Order: sequence, then C-alpha cells, then structure tokens
Amino acid sequence: MSALSHKVDFAIIFSVKHANPNGDPLNGNRPRTDYDGFGEITDVCLKRKIRDRLQTEGHPIFVQSDEKKTDGLPSLKARADSDTVGLGKEAFNPKKNTKDQTAVLACAKWLDVRAFGQVFAFGKEADAAGVSIAIRGPVTIQSAFSVEPVSITSTQITKSVNGEGDGSKKGSDTMGMKHRVDSAVYVAYGAMTPQLADKTGFSDEDADSIKAILPKLFEGDASSARPEGSMAVSKVIWWSHNSKAGQYSSAKVHNSLTVNPDGSYDLNGFQDLQPEIIDGF
Repeated sequence: MSALSHKVDFAIIFSVKHANPNGDPLNGNRPRTDYDGFGEITDVCLKRKIRDRLQTEGHPIFVQSDEKKTDGLPSLKARADSDTVGLGKEAFNPKKNTKDQTAVLACAKWLDVRAFGQVFAFGKEADAAGVSIAIRGPVTIQSAFSVEPVSITSTQITKSVNGEGDGSKKGSDTMGMKHRVDSAVYVAYGAMTPQLADKTGFSDEDADSIKAILPKLFEGDASSARPEGSMAVSKVIWWSHNSKAGQYSSAKVHNSLTVNPDGSYDLNGFQDLQPEIIDGF
C-alpha cells in the first residue's frame, strides 16, 4: 500500500444545541470557551471522536477509550504487548528490534498511530530496557471554535438518592450543576501531509477512511451532557491538492472558508483547487 499521494486540507462545520460539547474539568465542567467567549472543543477531544468512529468501522485502533474497548486490555502497554503483527512483546523489545523497526510495525498495525502519531514510553522490565519511541503522524486537526461567542446556561440539579450518609437528610452529594451551550455553530480545520505519511505508511485509502467518518463524527457519542441529536455535522469541506507539496498553504486554504452564524458558508476559493462538499450524516 503506497503512502498518501497528495496533500489534503479539510474543514468540519457542525452545530451544537443544548449540549456540553467539551467540558473543562478545571472549571466545574463548564463548556470550554476562550477569553473572548467563543466556544472551544480541543483537538484531543476531536481526535478521540475520530478514533471512536474508525473503531466502530472495524479499523484497528491503539488508543481506545475505556468505555469503548474491544479487546478488554487494561492499558496501552498491555495492548502493545498483546499482538503487534504477530510478534507480541518482541516488537517492543529493544534487544530484538530497533526503534525504527518497531515504529514500522506499530504503524502497520494501528490506523490511529500512522495517522496521528504516538509516543510509546514504557518502563523497564526484567528482561528488557525501557522503551521510548516517538512517531510523528501526518494528520493534524485544530481545536474547533464557535463562529460567535456562546451563551452558556447553568442549571442546578438534584439527585434522587444519596451517595453517602444515613439517608436521613439530603447530603451535599445530592446537589450538582449541569452546563450547556444553548445554540452555536463550530468549525474545525485539519490537514494531511504526504511528507510525514511517507514515514508512517498513511495511505490514500486511510485518508478515505477518515473522510468517510467525518460526516458522522458525533454518531454513537451520546451522553447526558450531549443528548442524541444535539451535535450534528452539517458540512465537511475536503480539498484534495494535485501534488504532495500542495498548490497552496493550509493557511490560505483554510482562510478561503468563511462560516456564518447560521451555519451557511462562503468559499473564496481557487479555480485550480475546488473542494468537495460533503453533507453531514
């Protein structure tokens, strides 16, 4: 399988209505905002959702979330040792393989590793030295930001049962707060770089796999904070350049898209680089 043959830029336009798209644990789990009040969803959060959707489609994923594990393994170390293209622990044994050899095996096994990269940092074992391998991936995605400053509603809630105490009166653990973004449109930008894909083996087929799941990025992701249907992709804008170097910089390509508060958009594009417009799922 050959590596990515051309540079790709993409944008995801999506709506949030009565949901907490990405809570900040250092701020009472309120929806994340920047200093100007614009809503923010971190790149880490978006990559988590991409990994989950790829995993649902049957692709091997190394960084699996606890609630969506398909192999039952308790840690990344256990997953790395379990079966890397049939070599088990030998793949991450520095006495058996060089760092470059191990990186090649890991990229061949897991789609998220060859897409986003990964740091394998495992401690010493009785029969082997420690492992520290950094793989830089070709797929990058920026944090998503709302088009306008967001309005956040906070609601105090009461649980129906006590988690602690003798039950004679309501304890402090029965009270809580829920926060939500009332209504907003967000946009996130990303890119795929062939020069780094050459090193990880990320291919045109891998790019198509990510392209296929972006329109349904929030499907299967419902929770109390994000009820089903409260977050939805409206459009995916996909620019396929005609070369590995790309016809234009990612900055120019991303800046050619203007997203309006109602979710509509304007493209001040380039005649020789027309994007594919993909409807949300």
